[in-house]
Amino acid sequence: MKSNKLIYTLALIVLSGTLAFTGCKKLKEFKNETGQDSADNRTAVGESDNAIADANNVASNNSSIHGRVGQIDGVLSVCTDYTVDVTKQAQGILTVNYNGTSCLNRTRSGSIRLTLQNYPAYKWKDVNAVLQVDYINYKVTRTSDGKSVELNGTELVTNVSGNTWFELIFQGQPNLVHTVTGSNLNVTFDGDKTAVYNINRKFTYTWSSPYLSCYGEGTGISNNRTNLENYGTTRNGDNFTSQVTTPFIWTTACGAHAPTQGAVDIKVDSKAFDLKCTFGVDANGNGMSVPLGSCAYGMKAEWTYKKKTNHKVFSYY
Repeated sequence: MKSNKLIYTLALIVLSGTLAFTGCKKLKEFKNETGQDSADNRTAVGESDNAIADANNVASNNSSIHGRVGQIDGVLSVCTDYTVDVTKQAQGILTVNYNGTSCLNRTRSGSIRLTLQNYPAYKWKDVNAVLQVDYINYKVTRTSDGKSVELNGTELVTNVSGNTWFELIFQGQPNLVHTVTGSNLNVTFDGDKTAVYNINRKFTYTWSSPYLSCYGEGTGISNNRTNLENYGTTRNGDNFTSQVTTPFIWTTACGAHAPTQGAVDIKVDSKAFDLKCTFGVDANGNGMSVPLGSCAYGMKAEWTYKKKTNHKVFSYY
């Protein structure tokens, strides 16, 4: 009997020590958290969105791909740091080549290849037309600090509503609805570590001259979490999900990498806390009312463990 009591007592001591060690480890992780996974997520998603905006612009400009008679260039170019190769236009393929010119405090290199599926039976203005976007060493570098992100892989843009940016801007189309999906998109940060993203987005575009606005939502599901804009593995190989809790808005005044509002909840499996991110804040992390045509400073990441909360503010620029 005494032997059983001794074993029970020793087991309690070991369990208490394990719990204390685990608690100390989690507290240390909390104190050492930098919010980098949230910054990575915003960078990758924002630059993907900028590329999708270029795809929309290029496909809308090209009369053959768009499906109209007569060419009108320059529907809406946020940046003019690229040229378009039309040598495979007859196959429904356009290639956007970036030349490294600085725009919005960023330089871009590499290419994105646009393939309109089932062309010429389908044109980009048709309901449910699908534009395949292949990232080919598409690299974006911030001129302010030299940090970079490179995308390789494929996304599919589906024209849910029909019509294009051309009809939106010139013909009074009230809005456009697109979905964007992609599996196993490779995202390399600073030429070093690579994350893997699965993209699930819904975009609603509207026009208020001279700016186009995009309202973005998450549509993915993983591990019983819904409204995911993306999920996959971080640069360190940890599984994560990014859930849209407040739809985001960006405008062509500032670019897709700089939302003026919105929020996501990022859950990384290896962390004991979520990273709650708010877009469109000032330098102190306070929410801003951003008039159309103006830009916010950046985003704020916040994380809580027990009764302690830390945060970090990241500049978009």
